[in-house]
Amino acid sequence: MTDTEAATIEVQWLGRADYAATYEAMRRFTAERGPHTPDALWMCEHAPVFTQGIAGRQDHILASGGIPVVQTDRGGQVTFHGPGQVVGYPLIDLRRAGYYVKEYVFRIEESVLRTLAHFGVTGHRVAGAPGIYVRLDDPFSHAALTGPLPAADPFRGLGKIAALGIKVSRHATYHGVALNVEMDLEPFSRINPCGYAGLQTVDLSTIGVQTTWEEAARVLSQKLAAYLAP
Repeated sequence: MTDTEAATIEVQWLGRADYAATYEAMRRFTAERGPHTPDALWMCEHAPVFTQGIAGRQDHILASGGIPVVQTDRGGQVTFHGPGQVVGYPLIDLRRAGYYVKEYVFRIEESVLRTLAHFGVTGHRVAGAPGIYVRLDDPFSHAALTGPLPAADPFRGLGKIAALGIKVSRHATYHGVALNVEMDLEPFSRINPCGYAGLQTVDLSTIGVQTTWEEAARVLSQKLAAYLAP
C-alpha cells in the first residue's frame, strides 16, 4: 500500500471481532461521520454467525443449529461468516469519492478479482448475483465464461468464493465483502447462500491455494484501498 492510499483510506485491523458489536460500530461511525471524516477500511474475521439481509427470507435458513442469526440492514440475503474468512468493511463517503453505488460495487468486486489473481486464481462475475465466483473444474483457468447462463443452472459449474452485501446511508457506505480463505464450509450447507438454493461455496484452500488468513487479508486490504480511492 502506498502512502497516498493509506492517507486516503485508513485501514484498521480489528482481529477476531464480535459480529453484532462490529455491526453496531459501523452504524454508529456512519451516523456520526461528517464531511471531513476520513474514510476507513475495517479488516477482521468473525466467530460463526449467519447474517440476514434486510429483504432476506427466513426460509433460506435451512437449519441454523447452534449458530446465531443476526438480522441486519444490508442488502442481499443470508450468508455465513466464520474463522478463516477475511471480512472487509469499507466506510466510504461516496459523494466525496465521486462515484455512485453501481461503480462502488464494481470496484469492490474488482478488488476481489485482483486479490484472487495475486494467488493465480481466475474469478468471475455473474450478472445479477453480486459476489465473485470461480470455476470448480479449473479455478486457475483464464478462459472467459461464454454463452448465456442457462436459466435452470445460472451458476453452471461455478462456486462462490466471495460474498458482497452493502448499505448506503446519506452517501456513506458500510457492511462490505467477505473472502473465503481456509474455513469450515459446512455451515454454508445449512442455508441457501445469498438466496440461491444449491449454490456451492468454496474457499482458497479447497481449490488448492495454500496461504494464510494474514496474507490474504493483506492483499485484499491493499486492493480495496487502491480501487476504492477517488
